[in-house]
Amino acid sequence: MTNNPDLNKKIENLKRKKQAVILAHNYQRPEIQGIADYVGDSLELSMRAAETDAKMIVFCGVTFMAETASILNPDKKVLIPDMNALCPMAAMLPAELIKVYRKEHPNAKIVLYINTLAEAKAECDAVCTSANSAEIVNKIDTDNVIFGPDANLAHYTANYTQKHLISMPAFGFCPVHKLFKKEAILELKKLHPDAEVLVHPECDPEVCGVADFVGSTSKMCKRVRESLARKFIVATEIGLLHRMQADRKDAVFIPAYDEAVCVNMRLHTLEKLYLSLKNERYVVKVPADIANRARKALEIMIK
Repeated sequence: MTNNPDLNKKIENLKRKKQAVILAHNYQRPEIQGIADYVGDSLELSMRAAETDAKMIVFCGVTFMAETASILNPDKKVLIPDMNALCPMAAMLPAELIKVYRKEHPNAKIVLYINTLAEAKAECDAVCTSANSAEIVNKIDTDNVIFGPDANLAHYTANYTQKHLISMPAFGFCPVHKLFKKEAILELKKLHPDAEVLVHPECDPEVCGVADFVGSTSKMCKRVRESLARKFIVATEIGLLHRMQADRKDAVFIPAYDEAVCVNMRLHTLEKLYLSLKNERYVVKVPADIANRARKALEIMIK
């Protein structure tokens, strides 16, 4: 939907009244990004969640992000406008599977991508994001590291470490980033030879191989701000182009695939955000035993 000034005003009034902060992922609808207090990737939003002094957090993202905010803020009320905003990748790694891998590799430590359920984070040694995966893996004090659930991010991270990475599960993937194809990007590059190609590391290795730059959404935004290029082909969820365009009004941004949309992220609307604030629904609360164990792994990443 387009922006709604009356609804925006109601949301702003409720936010002030309830001392709430609105966090929105880069893949959210433009109108959600427009009203959020902070827009960012998983790492940026985790940092904001850890630092906020607001009494209430409304998280416009998928549920694992709201879980992370709850883990880092056990005394605050965390809301998500639509409880059906699930992450398919996170669902690929239940806690029971992690226990199986740990038994099979007793000398390895486990690093999990933040795109995981709270129950999974509670079973790992450290959490990372696509912005700092290599940095976290390199700080682990074992030669063998079990990494999950994104196999493509594991492949990308392996390029920047001497450690042996074991993908868990072997097939873990993001459905949106699987949509990008090397051949399509090369065709776009022929049409726009002056464009830089920016690719998210959740994409297949052959797609990363034709990129001028591979990085998380926050690193892609940084690249856009610093680059001298005036045109960019972007291989990630198209919501990021809204933030990029705001940063570089002089540049042209071309989606590597027009229909690269995370439908789960897009479940949040201004109406649902308003109702979430008004009625304080839907509360995301991680059980204390799981939260306490998961918090240790998240704090390694944040520190």
